[in-house]
Amino acid sequence: MKYPQKKSEYRPDKIKEIAVKVTEASELMKFLIEKFPEKSRTTIKSMLTHKLVTVDDMVTTKFDYPLKRGQVVFLNKKKTDEKPRFRGLRIVHEDSAIIVVDKGSGLLSMASDTEKSKTAYSMLSEYVKKFDPKNLIFIVHRLDRDTSGLMMFAKSKKIQEVLQKDWNDSIIDRSYVVIVEGVVENEEGTVTSWLKENKALVMFSSQTPNDGQKAVTHYKLLRSNKQFSMLEVKLETGRKNQIRVHMKDMGHPVTGDKKYGAKLNPIGQMGLHARVLAFKHPVTGKTLRFDTPIPGKFLKVFKL
Repeated sequence: MKYPQKKSEYRPDKIKEIAVKVTEASELMKFLIEKFPEKSRTTIKSMLTHKLVTVDDMVTTKFDYPLKRGQVVFLNKKKTDEKPRFRGLRIVHEDSAIIVVDKGSGLLSMASDTEKSKTAYSMLSEYVKKFDPKNLIFIVHRLDRDTSGLMMFAKSKKIQEVLQKDWNDSIIDRSYVVIVEGVVENEEGTVTSWLKENKALVMFSSQTPNDGQKAVTHYKLLRSNKQFSMLEVKLETGRKNQIRVHMKDMGHPVTGDKKYGAKLNPIGQMGLHARVLAFKHPVTGKTLRFDTPIPGKFLKVFKL
């Protein structure tokens, strides 16, 4: 049965014109033919091709898209490329090989042995399966739970392996904006050490060559006040907790990072944001660059 819905229920915007609720599992093409007998099979195929069909808030062009009871199918008058909305996660780029997202602070990259809550990985896994239940997602690199910003996922095991194998050659720019405690005197500098993990899963530095994994962090002072400094940090290597450990080594721990010695938390979260991610695409070889603005919370610390 066709029925118009109130905007607050099934019409998020004026583009969506007709909504039909799914009462039993079916494939999309079969469902549309049954619900819209006045439309020819050719017309329905054309609507799918031109992205005029939406399932819930997801545009699909697949005629065999699996529908579940309770979902709502929309027929739209205009083409729509609505992006899915997640809590604490935003897709900034997607193609057949990769997905780049902007992750919010507090969201895990993926589940751990002790934490099984909603993660960036689980959200994206559910998202790709809406197009095809066989679709999978693969993590390429992680951000700490309390770190916000850009990270990348692969859509196949092969792409994941290519990216991880050639990571240092593929990454062109990976920079962060960081708020640390105290006034950093040098306008720029480099921290080098060898990182190891103790039994308490805390990373620490060694100045003995090859005593751990070599880690190199470059920083540049952006601004400071009497209590805090804002740095631009670029990674030459990507080790676990690298920035957090190296900021502690400098005597300026990342704000909100109790694990590595911070005493102050002016923004209610850790002051670490992955701002820029630039890399060579694993398939096309073209350079892709993604930038996010400095979070407003970070700027407020300096009254900007």
